[in-house]
Amino acid sequence: MAKTQTVFARYEKKYVVSSKKYAKLIEKITPYMALDEYGKYTICNIYYDTDSYELIRHSLDKPSYKEKLRIRSYGTPHDEDSVFIELKKKVNGIVYKRRTILPCAIAMDYMNRGIMPKDEQILKEIGWFIQRYDLSKQTYIAYDRMAYFGKENHDLRITFDFDLRYRLDHCDLRFKDDGAPILDHNDILMEIKMPLAMPLWLSNILNELEIYPCSFSKYGTCYREHIFAQEKIGGFVYV
Repeated sequence: MAKTQTVFARYEKKYVVSSKKYAKLIEKITPYMALDEYGKYTICNIYYDTDSYELIRHSLDKPSYKEKLRIRSYGTPHDEDSVFIELKKKVNGIVYKRRTILPCAIAMDYMNRGIMPKDEQILKEIGWFIQRYDLSKQTYIAYDRMAYFGKENHDLRITFDFDLRYRLDHCDLRFKDDGAPILDHNDILMEIKMPLAMPLWLSNILNELEIYPCSFSKYGTCYREHIFAQEKIGGFVYV
């Protein structure tokens, strides 16, 4: 799957949508949005963090600046398939992402053992970030996605993520994409990604359907609802 942009900045707004409202929303945005060529596909991620989950705990405090590091694939890759290493930062509501593309086996060797595959600025920044925080792979998260783009403005994208799932073992993208559910219900996570302001027609549709933005992080929700809960049960809580 060709996802070649490596550096960008944009606004992202998130919404949790019921299956009933999702059906109505798709009907209403169809005159303005088109389903991308891939249809429904699976996104797999490994999130890197400290052993005490410092990055995600800081993020959950809702600071004006936060950052995360992950490696991502579209579907379950083989060694030679391309994956993305992404350093993602959010500053005052604007999301900045820098990423590089590598074959999966090489990317995993770099992330887990520090084997530099090529002289590239983004890789140097990622390596510095890993060393600064002493990061290692912590959580695998996958979900199924359908993505739409604006017919008149292709920079406007709306994505719908289904069946959010996670696991704490087998944190390897090449392992199958199963996991335990992150959410206890069938709600759908919607994200609106846009370079500037939301178009009026979309704002009107959301208001009509009473769909409102929320603060939602897949990794954050996974940590708060599952990982942190397991830490408490096990008799230790990081502070």
